[in-house]
Amino acid sequence: MPHFRISEAARLLGVSDDTVRRWTRAGLLTEHTDSAGRKTLDGAELAAFARREADVSPDPTGVARSARNRFVGLVTEVVADTVMAKVELQCGPNRIVSLMSSEAVSELGLEPGVLAVAVVKATQVIVETPAPAGDRGESR
Repeated sequence: MPHFRISEAARLLGVSDDTVRRWTRAGLLTEHTDSAGRKTLDGAELAAFARREADVSPDPTGVARSARNRFVGLVTEVVADTVMAKVELQCGPNRIVSLMSSEAVSELGLEPGVLAVAVVKATQVIVETPAPAGDRGESR
């Protein structure tokens, strides 16, 4: 079972170390001690907490759809030529980049500061995990 140090958990959740410590004192997360005496959190418990506590911004479009992966955020950059455009959104801690037609950018009124929703419907999602210590840099 993976365990994460307080600082690692804080980075994963996008909060400060002190916030994670407050959550452990409040009993929202269970603190453990590793063999080196460092405070850690159980990975499965941390994942369940992250899911429960996720601050999901409401989807402002009011559109029903089958895609479950929706990221509400702000447009941070638009780079367009006469045919294609790259649109970047900041959705909480996630940077989402979309390539679309310049015509779509114009029709949607996309420019920095505009509220937008990135909808992802993918049949292929790549999941990666860190390489075990000693394996880093080796090809698999």
